[in-house]
Order: sequence, then C-alpha cells, then structure tokens
Amino acid sequence: MSRVCELTGKGPMTGNNVSHANNKTRRRFLPNLNDVTLQSEALNRGIKLRISASALRSVDHRGGLDKFLAKAKDSDLSATALKVKKEIAKAQTAEA
Repeated sequence: MSRVCELTGKGPMTGNNVSHANNKTRRRFLPNLNDVTLQSEALNRGIKLRISASALRSVDHRGGLDKFLAKAKDSDLSATALKVKKEIAKAQTAEA
C-alpha cells in the first residue's frame, strides 16, 4: 500500500534529521494518512478512501466529496478517486 493521498496526491518528502551537534542524516516526512468512508450525495453511498488529514479538512471546507471532486484536478486523483468522480458526474447529469 503506497503512502500517497488518494485525493491530493500528497506523498512522502525527504529531509534531514539535525542533531544538537549539527550532524545531518536523511529522513522521510510521511503524510498523515487516514482510512475514511466519505458519503457521496449524488451516489447515495459511502466511498472508502485513504486520504491525508489536510485533504479531509479540504473536503469539509468545500462542502462534501461531490463538490471537492468536481473542482479537483484529474492528475492529482488516484485511479479509484477518478472513477468515483466520473460516476458522480454521470449521476448529476442524469439527475438534472
């Protein structure tokens, strides 16, 4: 399982541990990933995703999964999220 957010594409970064003696050793900064089930209003079901805590706040800020995916770039989304985005768009056009 890769350590990449399914909605934002946020992944591990690298940097240095710096000791009190100013010794530098390489380290990894991992994203804060959580397994969540987000509700889709258009599909009337939950979608399980592995997303970062910051992405979860962004989803809440934008007003839910449907609105977040509508504005999200396809290049940032995982294959699962892209599939859900297309399903939601299809359901919304059929609804209107």
